[in-house]
Amino acid sequence: MSVKWTGGHSSPVLCLNASQEGLVASGAEGGDLMVWGEDGTPLGHTRFQGADDVTSVLFAPSCPTKLYASHGETISILDVRSLKGSLDDFHANEEEINCVSLNETENLLASADDSGTIKILDLENKKVSRSLKRHSNICSSVAFRPQRPQSLVSCGLDMQVMLWNLQKARPLWITNLQEDETEEMEDPQSPGQLLNPALAHSVSVASCGNIFSCGAEDESYLLLTGGNDGKIMLWDVSSEVEKKQKSPTKHTHKKKTKRAAYTKQGGNTHASVAGEDEHGKILPKLSIEHGEKVNWLLSTKIKGYQNILVADQTNCISVYPLKEF
Repeated sequence: MSVKWTGGHSSPVLCLNASQEGLVASGAEGGDLMVWGEDGTPLGHTRFQGADDVTSVLFAPSCPTKLYASHGETISILDVRSLKGSLDDFHANEEEINCVSLNETENLLASADDSGTIKILDLENKKVSRSLKRHSNICSSVAFRPQRPQSLVSCGLDMQVMLWNLQKARPLWITNLQEDETEEMEDPQSPGQLLNPALAHSVSVASCGNIFSCGAEDESYLLLTGGNDGKIMLWDVSSEVEKKQKSPTKHTHKKKTKRAAYTKQGGNTHASVAGEDEHGKILPKLSIEHGEKVNWLLSTKIKGYQNILVADQTNCISVYPLKEF
């Protein structure tokens, strides 16, 4: 069963992020932003002027008190020790921002918006250094690749996943999730096996920088997924990664790759043994019947134990401890 963090928001929570110090930030509808202690105690609150939804929050790894938050077409930088006002505000995008990502050197910030555009913000010079336009629909998510500060991945509601290098104005390759085909452009590197639903709402990159999907954890290629049906699944895809590394092929897509399939039910948690069924399909390592449409998933350590934090259509945050699994 989950633990509920309450007493903070008055509207549905849309996004989550955690600092290396154990703080958790959450953004909600109506411009609401909260900072929580690792025990779920509300530590700070602010509401942005204009009441635009807070769609993405991100702690700076090198400075755990610095927080980036997107609301409407604006990115604000805040000090979580005092949320009364922002340290800086940037108006880089022309439409609502859906996601922000910071590169490893923390000098570039990418923001993806409803127009399908990705703006690259030079934080040192405080100006837009590049505008990436290729998505034909909403760009829902963007993520810089670890160990590659000039490379990022994006996905959108046009069912496209794109790999970019900031030295070029167009993607290195594009994968169409609807067709399960890869358009090789300038990079012969295969994108690997994609497990995302056709409408890509989120992209995440593993610490190695080479494996990306709709969720990726460090160390052992764990994939965390959630959907509109209220079901959360944890997958171990390390066996698939090992297969691809041992037997690389030009195209590693499979037409019969299992997509995330869910059944909306009510509040129980159960775990199943990780592995493959008789058809060779990956089975979930853990399945949680959350019961609410999932807005955001976050895997983070709280008091030394790994937990899954869930933002949904309610105004509270659900915490699922994984120490028993």
